Amino acid sequence: MGRNRSGLRWKATLVGFACLTALIGCSKTASQPRPADSGLVGEITTRGQLRVGLKFDLPAFSVEDATTGRIEGFDADIARLIAFAIFGERNESRVSFVEVLSRDREEAIRGGKVDIVVSTYTMTPEREKLVAFAGPYYVAGQDILVRRSTTDITGVDSLAGRKTCSVNGSTSLANVRRLAPTADTTIAFDRYPLCVAALLDGRVDAVTTDDAILLGFLRQDPDRLRLVGKPFTTEPYGIGLKLDATSLRALVKEVLTKAEADGSWKRIYEATIGKAGLFAPQPPQLAP
Repeated sequence: MGRNRSGLRWKATLVGFACLTALIGCSKTASQPRPADSGLVGEITTRGQLRVGLKFDLPAFSVEDATTGRIEGFDADIARLIAFAIFGERNESRVSFVEVLSRDREEAIRGGKVDIVVSTYTMTPEREKLVAFAGPYYVAGQDILVRRSTTDITGVDSLAGRKTCSVNGSTSLANVRRLAPTADTTIAFDRYPLCVAALLDGRVDAVTTDDAILLGFLRQDPDRLRLVGKPFTTEPYGIGLKLDATSLRALVKEVLTKAEADGSWKRIYEATIGKAGLFAPQPPQLAP
């Protein structure tokens, strides 16, 4: 699998589609790669690799295995589906994972550092002025993570006057500032683990972002953390691309449609986010 820190439906059956790690059994026979065209899909095919922007430190979504160096999680496996569909083969070398922070996602797409971003990326009207989206492929809801001993934070209304942490460039900070304007949100980091560390050592009173992300951290330290359990927003995750990447966007939508229809989406979910304690919902309806 390539990675760089500095940075559903066609005529042939895509056997590699259903062959994600140990999730789905498959034949070794590879299907034909998708024909190249004059757009970004053609560039990717010629290059021989799909460059995917995501985070390396999000449990259940995209986290680097300390032993193998492999990027594991829901977002990572969704990205693999797309790469395997483009090249018609299940080959980890066809995917290059590039670490991209929340605040840098639009720049990474628009500047050509990555071909797509698959990184708990909420689709918003403001962002759609800068990048295109295919999706949603998952819908989360913003929630609050606190220390297990904390009993007086029961929802977003309880954040008034409390030190609340999230990451720069996320929708979570804007949501808290809108819904709990007297909350102290002056502490923000570029990475969620830094927020969780600040929560555990008492520098902040709460960490807020999407529930599925928080559940990943809760699963790592259930004796010291708890989730409030009252989502207060709707966060549709989309796959970010350049505004003019029409052929690639169409391909990605085909991949998502196929994954939802053949059960691949659910199997990936159950092996990643589902282990954090969420019951697998039905895949969301794709936007036009």
